[in-house]
Amino acid sequence: MTEAAPPLAAPGAPNRDHDTENFPTASLILARPVRGKVMAFYRFVRMADDIADSAELDPYEKLRRLDVMGEALADPATSFPEAARMHALDVGAAEAALMLEAFRQDSLKARYTDWADLEAYCARSADPVGRMLLRVHGVASEAGHAASDGLCTALQILNHLQDLVEDRQKIGRVYMPESWMALAGGEEAFFTPGNPRRREILDAALDRVEEQLDRAQNLPRLVAAAWRLAWQSSMTIALARRLLEKLRAADPVLGRVALTKGDFARALAAAPLPGPHDPDLVAGRVNRAASSFARGMRALRGERRRSLWAVYAFCRSVDDIADGAMPEAEKRRFLADWRGKLERPDCVLSRELALACRAFDLPLPECEAMIAGMETDAADRLRIADEAGLDLYCRQVAGSVGALAVRIFGAPEAEQWGLRLGHTFQLTNILRDVDEDAQRERVYIPLSLLREAGIEDGPATGIVQHPRFAAICAGLAEQAKAGFARAEAEMGHYNQTALLPARVMMWGYHNLFRQMLARGWQGARPRPRLSKREKLHMATMALGWRA
Repeated sequence: MTEAAPPLAAPGAPNRDHDTENFPTASLILARPVRGKVMAFYRFVRMADDIADSAELDPYEKLRRLDVMGEALADPATSFPEAARMHALDVGAAEAALMLEAFRQDSLKARYTDWADLEAYCARSADPVGRMLLRVHGVASEAGHAASDGLCTALQILNHLQDLVEDRQKIGRVYMPESWMALAGGEEAFFTPGNPRRREILDAALDRVEEQLDRAQNLPRLVAAAWRLAWQSSMTIALARRLLEKLRAADPVLGRVALTKGDFARALAAAPLPGPHDPDLVAGRVNRAASSFARGMRALRGERRRSLWAVYAFCRSVDDIADGAMPEAEKRRFLADWRGKLERPDCVLSRELALACRAFDLPLPECEAMIAGMETDAADRLRIADEAGLDLYCRQVAGSVGALAVRIFGAPEAEQWGLRLGHTFQLTNILRDVDEDAQRERVYIPLSLLREAGIEDGPATGIVQHPRFAAICAGLAEQAKAGFARAEAEMGHYNQTALLPARVMMWGYHNLFRQMLARGWQGARPRPRLSKREKLHMATMALGWRA
């Protein structure tokens, strides 16, 4: 074949080398023969990536050079050094060809429409690296591929979020999807210091990254037979979670957020360990949420606590999707993904939820009901037609939790009681959050009740500030008050020991509700909060002392 005359590489120094990458690919952990193969692959794709990222080459010259590399990759007799080395070692030709497609895209495409568009890019720009590593270690499997793809996609997006400003300034490329930046007012507004929406959008994106890392968490165990790869995988996942944590705490638009030598040292020291197990990660997620419900959950022990945490973490995950700062279409796609996870668990949270369902015979339709409720919440503009619609919504998002929880508590006979208590809790939530929800253009007070009060539909903030809105809240509060009284009266019909967690939760919710009654519904409605003394009381109750 005829090849272009050198130099073929991009002008200037390489953007990175294997020692300065965020995450290890050809670390010294790998066996020397394997590392040689990985380095041959790395040098080829590094050269291609530098061509695509060059600020000095025009797009068509980039494509020409990448095409030459592609021809060399397809020709075992090539004299192109980097490709010839790969052919000699029989490593990564198929995976490198996929990555060349991504680099060609980088040469021409500077913006991404939505998250699916970004994920499709990662499937070609990052996932092939993991599959190459699995192939050279001889441990490829469907489960291994899925976990590896999750890790590689997470790493790629973390790099993009970390380099948001640098990529935009130096190569004119932005990987945050345009439809997401539109929520901040567009690209320029997204990158403007002080824009509060940017933090919300970044957090929603990091939630998607965390889900990918949850898909990857089992990778070290899946490749345990290749212990060196297992160690490197464990180290890489730890570094990714550390960078995720740092990006949650700092704004990458205001200054580059990076891993430190200490982060690498700690990850390397822990590499021989398989990393945290699923229940530990779920427990961490529950603690991070800092919910009042967590205090009730602590009344449980062993498998019951683990299972209730799994249910809570699932509910928190889908709720975060519905509340996340992302386009409605994205929310609905991610919620649809969760429906698939109920049937085919593929990540930390879905595996733990599946174990809970098996351990306590939890009905999947209740989990599906929760997702359906979150699909209601996903709407950019939410209104509920009538009281029957409100009852259905409460049944989906709160009744489902009650039905699942009483089974885990060990009192399945109390299902109807749990359903009614869930409805009361949700009415309390709605009344507590009317002003906050209005800022999101959500009104859970049925339109039928608004019409009866002479309040027309319109902007949500105008509805909740209407002089007659307080009377509707007072009427719903009477329903909640009756619900608490009924739950208390009927609780004695069931196993009191088993329902202790419910009693703890009910005590906390009832106290918040009493604060709301004392505050009233007219004028300012500050959000009620439990005092430290009340929280301590709930913790004491969870240990077995009853109020």
